[in-house]
Amino acid sequence: MDKIWLKRYPTGVPETIDPDRFNSLVDIFEQSIQKYGDKVAFINMDTEMTFNELDVLSRHFAAFLQQRGLKKGDAFAIMMPNLLQYPVALFGALRAGLTVVNVNPLYTPRELKHQLNDAQVKAIVILENFAHTLAKVEDCVPVEQVFVTAIGDMLPAPKRWLVNAVVRHIKKMVPAYKLKNTTSLRTAIAQGEKLAYTRPEVVGDDLAFIQYTGGTTGLAKGAMLSHRNMVANLEMVSALVAPLVNDGEETVVTALPLYHIFALTVNCLTFLKHGGRNLLITNPRDMKGFVKELSKYPFSMIAGVNTLFNGLLNTEGFKDLDFSHLKIALGGGMAVQRAVAENWQRVTKSRLLEGYGLTECSPVVTVNPTDIQEYNGTIGIPLPSTDVRIVDTETGEVLPQGEAGELQVKGPQVMVGYLNRPEETAQIMKDGWFSTGDIAVMDSDGFFRIVDRKKDMILVSGFNVYPNEIEDVIAAHPKVLEVAAVGVPHEASGEQVKLFVVRKDPSLTEKELIQYARENLTGYKVPKLVEFRDELPKSNVGKILRRELRDEETAKTQANSQ
Repeated sequence: MDKIWLKRYPTGVPETIDPDRFNSLVDIFEQSIQKYGDKVAFINMDTEMTFNELDVLSRHFAAFLQQRGLKKGDAFAIMMPNLLQYPVALFGALRAGLTVVNVNPLYTPRELKHQLNDAQVKAIVILENFAHTLAKVEDCVPVEQVFVTAIGDMLPAPKRWLVNAVVRHIKKMVPAYKLKNTTSLRTAIAQGEKLAYTRPEVVGDDLAFIQYTGGTTGLAKGAMLSHRNMVANLEMVSALVAPLVNDGEETVVTALPLYHIFALTVNCLTFLKHGGRNLLITNPRDMKGFVKELSKYPFSMIAGVNTLFNGLLNTEGFKDLDFSHLKIALGGGMAVQRAVAENWQRVTKSRLLEGYGLTECSPVVTVNPTDIQEYNGTIGIPLPSTDVRIVDTETGEVLPQGEAGELQVKGPQVMVGYLNRPEETAQIMKDGWFSTGDIAVMDSDGFFRIVDRKKDMILVSGFNVYPNEIEDVIAAHPKVLEVAAVGVPHEASGEQVKLFVVRKDPSLTEKELIQYARENLTGYKVPKLVEFRDELPKSNVGKILRRELRDEETAKTQANSQ
C-alpha cells in the first residue's frame, strides 16, 4: 500500500526527502537571505520588505531579545494578524533560539491565559488592538516582557503615522489597556541595532513551535513541533511545488493568518526558501478589499480554505482579475467542495488542489499531484517520506484498500508530542503512527478521501451519515452560498440530519432544498430539517464550525426536555 501512489507523482518529484538536510529553520532563512537578498520577501498595505531588510530587522530584534535575558528554548508568543511585523518577530525569535508560540489575536482572556500558562511564555509581541485582552490576565501568566506594536508600524512615514492615527482615533479599533513592562517593537529593533547578536546553535531536536490545536472538547493542546519536524514538512511541500516554481519570481497570496500552521509552512516558510513574495492580507473577511489587493499583483499561488475560495468567487470584481500567472491554488483546513472547485477552475482556468494536514503533522500529510487536471474529490496522495494507512476504529487492524477507517500517519513531520500531556500523546501516537481522528478511504489508484471526522459522523437508524457528503451535494445547488450539516437527536432514528444554509438566492425554500437532496442522496441521508441563516459560525481561518451548531441543537433539546 505504501508504494501504490508513488507512480502518480509528476516528473521531478522525489519519493523521499532528507529531513536532516538543514539543521534548523534558521539555516534555511540564512540561505535565502544569501540567495535572494534584494528581492521582495513580504508585501502588506502597498509596502514591500526585501529579504535583506527582513534580515537586518530580525537580527536587531534577536539581539535585543538576547540582551533582555531571553535564552535558547524560552517560549515567545506572537499575537497579531498578517502584518510585516509578523515575519520580523518570527525570524527574530527563531534566530535568538526561542520557541515560538503562535496566538490567535481573537482569543478570549480565558483562552489566552491557558495558552500562556501552559507554554510558560516568557515574552510576547502583541498588536495594540488586542493588548486589552492580555491586560485582563497579565497578573495570572508568566509573561515578563511585552512588546507592543501598532498596525502601521512597519510602514514608511508619513503613512505610518496616518494609518496608526486613523486606527486609534477615527476607527477607534484600540480599546484602552494598561500593561506593565512594555516596550514598543520599533524601539526594541532600534536599540537592537546597537547590540551584538550571538547566533545560538540550533539543532533539529530543538523545539521551533508550540502550536496550539483543538480546544473543541476542552482546553487547547500544544503540539510540540521541532525544527526537524518543520524542516521535513517544508522540504516535502517544496519538493512537490519545485517543478512549478521559478525561484525568486513567484508571488503567493497569504490570506490565511500566519499564526495558523497551514499558512506558516506552505506560504511563509516554503516560499521563503524559494525566494517568493508573500502578499500578506491583513483582513481577508473584507472581500472587496481583498479583491482590490489581488488586482495589484500578478499572483502565481494562493492557499486557503473552501469558504475563502467560495467567498472570492462570489465577490464582485474577482472574475475580472488577471489569472494568467496563477499556477496553483491549494485548499486545506476543511473539505473542498466540488461546486467550488469546478467554479474556481471555470473562472480562473487553474486547478484548485485539495490537500490534507493537521497541526500535529506540521501540517501537510497528503495533497493532490500538480498534474491532476480537474477536481477528483480526494485529498490526494502522501507527501514524500510520508506513510499513511487506514485502520479499524475499534480493533486498530490495518484495513484493505476500499474500506473506510481511521487515517494514521507516520513521517518525520509528525510532532514530538503534546506539551505537558504524556497520556494524551500516548493515546494517539503508537509505534510512530499518529492517529488523526479522521475517517478515510483509499481508492484503487492510491488516492485518499476523507469521509469525515469521527466526532462529526451522524448515526441515522444504525447507518453512518457523513456531513461532508451531504454538504458537497447541497453546495452544488445554485441558490446555496454556504452549508453545514449536523446530526440532531430523534426518538425513532437516534439522529436525523439538519442543514444550516446561507442563501445565495433569497427565493430558496426548505421544501425546494429537501427535494433536491432526495434527488441526489439515499433516503436515510436526506436532511429532515433546514434552517436558513445570514452567516455560519467559523474559525479564525474561515472553517465552518459544525460543533457550535451541534451544541446549539443539544442545548435546545435539553431545554425542551426540562
